[in-house]
Amino acid sequence: MIAVAAALWLTAAAPALAREAAPKAQRWIGDVDAIADADAGDGRRSAIERRLDAIGLHWNAQTFEAGKHGRGTNLVADVSGSADAPLLLFGAHFDRVGEGRGATDNASGSATVLALAERFKQRPLSRHRVAVAFWDLEEAGLLGSAAYIAQNRAKPALYVNFDVFGWGKTLWMMTPEADSALVAASRSAAQAAGLSLAPGEQYPPSDHRSFLKAGWPAVSYSLIGAEEVPLILAAYRREKTAETAKVMRVIHSAHDTLDEIDPAAAALGVDAVENAIRRWDADTRLAPTSMSENGK
Repeated sequence: MIAVAAALWLTAAAPALAREAAPKAQRWIGDVDAIADADAGDGRRSAIERRLDAIGLHWNAQTFEAGKHGRGTNLVADVSGSADAPLLLFGAHFDRVGEGRGATDNASGSATVLALAERFKQRPLSRHRVAVAFWDLEEAGLLGSAAYIAQNRAKPALYVNFDVFGWGKTLWMMTPEADSALVAASRSAAQAAGLSLAPGEQYPPSDHRSFLKAGWPAVSYSLIGAEEVPLILAAYRREKTAETAKVMRVIHSAHDTLDEIDPAAAALGVDAVENAIRRWDADTRLAPTSMSENGK
């Protein structure tokens, strides 16, 4: 079923691009489906654990107390790189609200982190070690990522967050530094993938905020339609607009299902992010910890 659905979504792409993207899109949408189809809490985490096992990564479950929300559990896994290299941490939240299946918000982000984990395990970066994390209780107020920061005092060179990575041709990038090397690398990588980049500080609340609040450098990526960016920002400012962004119609609703996802677009987005990270890592003009230093 997933293979058939992915193939249908790919029919709009050019034949050569479709042939190249199809396996990546099918694997990515398979991960989204496994997470979204699971029970809201432990089931979603278990789906990610099984995928990490399949990739060959040893993961750790880090529990934390969450007050009225009980206890939460984050998942953290080392991927590749020397232990003494600066840490590049990728992360996404796996929990969801009660309505819908949480496919866009945020099985899509979790599946993207899984895809990057597999790629960076197979071909490590030259100047950074890589780890991945999956946050619990983001929907309760970014509790999982905040707990990780409280439990782990080693500041990463950079945290890269993913939230709502489901369709469209625009990489929306939250970044405090509009002229950073990673922004330049992301713009070039997006263009190479046939996408556009929309960087800036204005961005919906997600787990990158926990890192920035702690003084730890962080960025975040979403994949959506270009026309949605101003509409989403207006919605968070509680401004009335003539149109409503697709994101705002889908997330936190019964519509947040697999039917809204575009795996072909997501496969291009994952390629673009991987390409951007590799360009950034290979930039010998920068010290590996330069982003960390700038983010203080």
